[in-house]
Amino acid sequence: MKSLRKAPPRRSRGRRRTSAVFLLLAALLGTVFAASAAPAGQPPPPPSGPAATLNQAGLADWAKAQLAADTRRRAAPRSPVGTLLPGVTDTVRRLLQDAPASTSTLVLYDTAGPYGYLGELYAMAAANLGGHFGTVTAKPVSQYTPGMLGQYTAAVYLGSTYYGGDLPDAVPPALYQDVLAGTTPVTWAGDNIWNMGNAVGVARFTQKYGWDPTTSYFESGGSIGNVTRVTYGGQALTRKIPAGQDGGVLRPNILTGPGYPQVTKVAEALDSASGQTFPWAVRSANLTYVGEIPFSYVSESDRVIAFEDMLFDALAPGTAARHRAVVRLEDISPDSDPAQLRAMADYLYAQHIPYGINVIPVYTDPRGVYNGGTPQTVTLVQRPQVVSALRYMLARGAVLMEHGYTHQYDTADNPYTGVTGDDFEFYRAHVDAADNVVYDGPVAEDSTAWAQSRADAGLAAFSAAGLPRPQLWTTPHYAASATDYHVFAQNYSARLERSLYFAGTLSGGTADPNRFIGQFFPYVVNDVYGTKVLPENIGNYEPVQINNHPPRLPADLVASAKANLAVRDGFASFFYHPYYPLQPLKDTIDGIKALGYTFVSPAAL
Repeated sequence: MKSLRKAPPRRSRGRRRTSAVFLLLAALLGTVFAASAAPAGQPPPPPSGPAATLNQAGLADWAKAQLAADTRRRAAPRSPVGTLLPGVTDTVRRLLQDAPASTSTLVLYDTAGPYGYLGELYAMAAANLGGHFGTVTAKPVSQYTPGMLGQYTAAVYLGSTYYGGDLPDAVPPALYQDVLAGTTPVTWAGDNIWNMGNAVGVARFTQKYGWDPTTSYFESGGSIGNVTRVTYGGQALTRKIPAGQDGGVLRPNILTGPGYPQVTKVAEALDSASGQTFPWAVRSANLTYVGEIPFSYVSESDRVIAFEDMLFDALAPGTAARHRAVVRLEDISPDSDPAQLRAMADYLYAQHIPYGINVIPVYTDPRGVYNGGTPQTVTLVQRPQVVSALRYMLARGAVLMEHGYTHQYDTADNPYTGVTGDDFEFYRAHVDAADNVVYDGPVAEDSTAWAQSRADAGLAAFSAAGLPRPQLWTTPHYAASATDYHVFAQNYSARLERSLYFAGTLSGGTADPNRFIGQFFPYVVNDVYGTKVLPENIGNYEPVQINNHPPRLPADLVASAKANLAVRDGFASFFYHPYYPLQPLKDTIDGIKALGYTFVSPAAL
C-alpha cells in the first residue's frame, strides 16, 4: 500500500491546516511463484521462495494518498439489509434485499501451508463481491463434500496455496470430479488447476475444456516476461506488481484441432517484455479459469475490474449495461467555511447532481496545533453558520452522512497532528522513516462499548444541531477494527467507503489485527460483516504528491472511471474536498458524464 504523508499546509478559515491523506485501500500480497517451466505432463514448479507476507511494507503498497474530509448523508430511516447468518464459517452473508433469493455462491479457499491464512483473506474479497448477487457461503476447500457444487448457483475456488512437492494436495478429489461432471459455473483463480487435470485425467479435461493445465506455465516478472496490462470488455486495465513480488500469470495451453471444444478468451494479458499477449482468463463449458488471484496490488484501474465483472456471467448473466456515478463532499466539520459549502451546493444543484456530504460533528484541536497553542473544540451547535450551510445543501440534493465523531484520536499524533480531519479515529498509525504510514492496530480502548459511545456522541451532536439522523457512515481514513465495523452496522443502514477485512472473520475466530486485506467495490455489496457497502472506487482529487504518491488530477479520476466501464452494472464513485476550487470538481464531473455515467444519490442505493 502506498504510504501516507502530510499534505502541504492549506488555508482554512484564516488558519493554516495540514490535511491528512485518505486511504485508498487495495489488496495485499499474493503467493510468489517460480517462473521456470516444468516438464510436459507435470504441474508448474512450486514457489522458489516464501509467499509474500501481509506486512507493513505490503500495506504501504496498497494505499493511495487522499486527504481526510468527510460528509454524511440524509435519508429516510431504513433497516440494515444484512446480518451474519448462523454458522459464520459456512454462511458468511446475505445479499441485497432486492436480489433473487435463489442466487447463491460457494467460495472455496486454501488454508494449508505456512501462508494458508492468505486464503481466508482472498476468500473474504471474493465473498464480498458475491454479496452483490445473493447469499454467499465460504468454506476451506478441505471441507468440500461430494455433490456440494450442485447446491449453489455458482462457485469460486481461490488457489492461493501451491499443492505439490512436500505439501500434499488439500483439494478433495470430489471437487475435481464434481467440476468435470457438473454444470454449475465454477470460477477458478490461481493454483492447482493442473492437479485437477491429473486427477480427472488429462484427456477427459481437455475434451471438455479444450486446454491442458498440466502443460501451462506461469508468465512472471523474471526472464519470461512481465504482465503489465489486462484487456477486458474493451478497456485496458493496469497490472502493477512491485519487483520481486510478481507471482506471474498462468498462460493456458489452448489446444486446437478435431475433438477439442472452443475456448473463449475472456481477457488478454500483455507481456510487456515481448510485446505478446496471451489469455489472462479463459472460459469453456462450466469452467472459467483466471491465471492469478487478482486481489493483490490493486488500484482504481486494475485488472481486478475484469474479475468483478466476470461474476455477472455466472450469477446474473442477463444484467443489462448501466453506468452510475456518485460524488460526495468530504471532511466537512464545524470548522468548515460556510461560503465554500454553499458554492459547492450551488454548482451541484445547477447541474442536477445529487451528492453526499460527509460531516464530522465535532472539530477538535486538542493541543492547539492550528490555534496558536490554545486547545480548541467546536461542535455543530456552536457554528450556526455551518449548520445553515448544511441545511442549504440538504435542500439542494445533498444526503447527510457521518464521518466519525471527531476524526482523530485523543491528544496523540495519529499519525500527524491529533486534529480533526488529519488523523485516524478508530485505528493507530505512525509515519516511518521512509515517509510511509504504518498501521499499528486498533486503539487501546477499542471495544463494542467504546465504538458505540463514539456513534452515540456523534448522533447526539447532529440531533442537538437540529439536523436529521445520518443513515450512512464513512469510517475515518477507512480504518477500523472488526469490532467497530459490527457497531457501525448496528447504527447505520450502510457504509460508503473502502474497508479492512481481518483474518479470523470467516473461521469464527478472533480477528487478527495484523492480518487483513483492504477492498473497494465497483458496485453495492453486502459484506462479510453483514453490512451494505456502497462503492467508492475511483478515489479523489489531490493536486500534490502525498506519502510518495503522485498527484491525482481530474484526468486520472476520469481515466479510472473509463476503466470501470468494463463492469456492466458498475459505478464511478469519488469524493472531493470542498476547500479546493470548483474547477477541478467541474472537470471531473464533466469527464465522467461524457463517458455515459449518470449521477445518482447515495440515498438511492
